[in-house]
Amino acid sequence: MSDPSKRTATAIANSNIALIKYWGNRDDSLRLPANGSISMNLEGLFTRTRVKWDEGRVTGDELRVTSDELRGTWSVEGGARRDALTINGQIVSGPGLQRVSAFLDIVRGMAGITLAAQVDSENNFPAGAGIASSAAAFAALALAASQAAGMDLSAAALSRLARRGSGSACRSIPGGFVEWQVGTDDEDSFAFSIAPPEHWALTDCIAVVSAEHKATGSTQGHAIAGTSPLQAARLANAARRLDLCRRAIQERDFEALAAVSELDSNLMHAVMMTSTPPLFYWQPATLTVMARVRLWRGEGLPVCYTLDAGPNVHVLTEAVRAGQVADLLHGVPGVQEVRVARVGGPARLVA
Repeated sequence: MSDPSKRTATAIANSNIALIKYWGNRDDSLRLPANGSISMNLEGLFTRTRVKWDEGRVTGDELRVTSDELRGTWSVEGGARRDALTINGQIVSGPGLQRVSAFLDIVRGMAGITLAAQVDSENNFPAGAGIASSAAAFAALALAASQAAGMDLSAAALSRLARRGSGSACRSIPGGFVEWQVGTDDEDSFAFSIAPPEHWALTDCIAVVSAEHKATGSTQGHAIAGTSPLQAARLANAARRLDLCRRAIQERDFEALAAVSELDSNLMHAVMMTSTPPLFYWQPATLTVMARVRLWRGEGLPVCYTLDAGPNVHVLTEAVRAGQVADLLHGVPGVQEVRVARVGGPARLVA
């Protein structure tokens, strides 16, 4: 880190859509999931993040760094770090900056540095609306921050690092169809690709019914998942659903994928609705889209739905049918726009 020109890096990471959902943690601080999950990366829905480590942004006479690999902590005695964050050109302070600084503390501990950071991030899709903005954001931040700090992490280590910022971010590090293994601890809870993007020409047509930031974020939702009487049953059957989904992807079996992904999505939202306090992300237009998708599939169109923690509906279909499905979704009352994304690649450095 002696050369200031090597303290900056820029990375891009795609969002992802979970086909088997992550909901609830065994360990909130390490973001160790209650169950494994499977997702697909979304090409063209991305976050671009630039990180610059800056000596001038740390003040104080005595600085002490303690590090324990990914469990690293960073502390300052006699001074204070002054990270700065902009998202889509807007200066961010308060809880948003605190969350990013806490993540950067982990990177500082791993790299053994006492620098603060200027983080500039932009994404090209709505944040906090159930399109996994935090997944793309923390995957890009993990790659950019670690590279700018002089570390060249393995794919597994980078996935583990991203997981500490947002659980689903670990799935945006590898490319294509991705599985996040539940693991036993911090060391083996990471994501890896189970099939490359070209394995199956699927497309996600996202029916945006609201671009508003949700009132209750996923972090708070994970924390109360265990208050639902349905969570235990959902977890007990998770391994079976993972096997079904994995096999459907390997065999490119759309009918099997539709059955298990819709079931898993419904189960997660049932847990949300029966938590204390209950979380209701669906809106009237959400239900309308879900009903239309089931109707279209009954008429022979290869199409299915899945939802993350938000009102917007991810409608999966074969790539050759994407235009037809997008046109149908545009005609559904309450749909504001339709974003179309094919299967995307891994997080990558761009500068």
